[in-house]
Amino acid sequence: MITQQFIDKISSSYSPKGAFIQLGSGILNGEVVTDAKVNLALKMMNRHGLIAGATGTGKTRTLQLMAEQLSDAGVPVLMLDVKGDLSGLAEPGKTNDALIERGNAVGIPFVPASFPIELFSLSGKLGAPMRVTVEDFGPVLLSRILDLNDTQSGVLSAIFKYADDSQLPIVDFPDLKKLLSYLSEGPGADEIKADYGKISAASASTILRKIVAIEQQGLEHIFGEKEFDINDLFGKVDGKGVITLLNISDIQDQPLLFSTFLLSLLAQLFKQLPEVGDLDKPKLVFFFDEAHLLFNGASKAFLTQIEQIVRLIRSKGIGVFFCTQAATDIPESVLGQLGNRIQHALRAFTPNDAENLRKTVKTYPTSEFYEIDKVLTSLGTGQALVTVLNDKGIPTEVVATHLVPARAVMGPCAPQVYTDLVNGSDYAAKYQERVERRTASEIIEERMGQFQQQEAAEEARKEEEKASKSKSSSGSRRQTPLEAAQNQASRTLAREGAKLLGKIATGILNSIFKKK
Repeated sequence: MITQQFIDKISSSYSPKGAFIQLGSGILNGEVVTDAKVNLALKMMNRHGLIAGATGTGKTRTLQLMAEQLSDAGVPVLMLDVKGDLSGLAEPGKTNDALIERGNAVGIPFVPASFPIELFSLSGKLGAPMRVTVEDFGPVLLSRILDLNDTQSGVLSAIFKYADDSQLPIVDFPDLKKLLSYLSEGPGADEIKADYGKISAASASTILRKIVAIEQQGLEHIFGEKEFDINDLFGKVDGKGVITLLNISDIQDQPLLFSTFLLSLLAQLFKQLPEVGDLDKPKLVFFFDEAHLLFNGASKAFLTQIEQIVRLIRSKGIGVFFCTQAATDIPESVLGQLGNRIQHALRAFTPNDAENLRKTVKTYPTSEFYEIDKVLTSLGTGQALVTVLNDKGIPTEVVATHLVPARAVMGPCAPQVYTDLVNGSDYAAKYQERVERRTASEIIEERMGQFQQQEAAEEARKEEEKASKSKSSSGSRRQTPLEAAQNQASRTLAREGAKLLGKIATGILNSIFKKK
């Protein structure tokens, strides 16, 4: 009787009217109940979701089976391929007894299939290069990867604002470094001070050092042009949505960089796509693997930006699924917006594990069929505790689920297939060569040249004035001894001549008066 009640409850919760993804069948008392189908309505996938669980419990395969069915439904997918083992989506899986048994258990026969994929890479070594300009990356995300404090982040924001107001495109790191030098020590220091605030030498030096550190790691090439066009994420092949894989297996040691880069793509989608409201199926689903890397040590401004994007991007027809080990890895402000939950097994080997388990249990509604804490620690590989939003936006009954098997290869594809996919892609040719244009560094170089010319002209003018003053003052110079003697002799001669003339005149007058 309880089995029939279970079937009726699950069927009424997980039977959407429109198109849906088949997640699997419910589990009750350790047995798979084939008739208790667990489905996820496509129209609810832009309400976002969480896929969580301990290492080795099957999270990546859950991502894969969801991506496969989304592709079948004509929905494009973007996935972060952390280990490089999702390229097997391009090849049909090989049938074996375990897959046949799992398919039969959930009532969905296993049929191998392949799917259209595109391969991208931040390094450009494992796929077509995926780049972004520094100005589109933005000061908040850049502050995150440079690990700047609040003061330094404020300086970076002022620089970006100045560049935007002054029409100075910041495309790559050389642009940013040139701008930083110009505004902190160069002629632009006084220019920025009045309207944006003074940039201290200490802050400028710290930011510059952080930029150089990224360059020394050989990662500066992700900034530049040709910038990745987000419209290339919406491809379809024979009606199937293209699965875009960003392979970061060669830069796994830079988690802050690749996780923040992925968020920048999400931000570009948010900025550029039009409002579409609620659709029958999403325009794109974005799987964010290793999501905990995005939030560790994040600033308040950074978390605010994530929260805003996740809250508002659903109206653009974009669904976002975060994949991590535990729900506690996601801040509450973001977690509260994830309506669809697929929780794989959790382990409670340590006191910290036990605390995370307790917190996770509290995020699920109570169930008449399960003790949530016991179920979470007893789930097997390929099983998960599920609650999603039904087609009316109401949370479904919590159900332990035996998941549908992925139909493509569950691992990397053959090396030759991978090479052929990269070389045969139109995007490899489109994005391989960098584009150089007149940007901030060139404009500032021109300004510096003009400034130096003005300084040289002003210096020449001052020298000319100095020479002119020196020349005019030379007319009133002191007399030489000879000139002084000659002048004195002239004056003496003039006096003696005047006396002689006086005597002559007196003698003449006396002679006249004597005659009378």
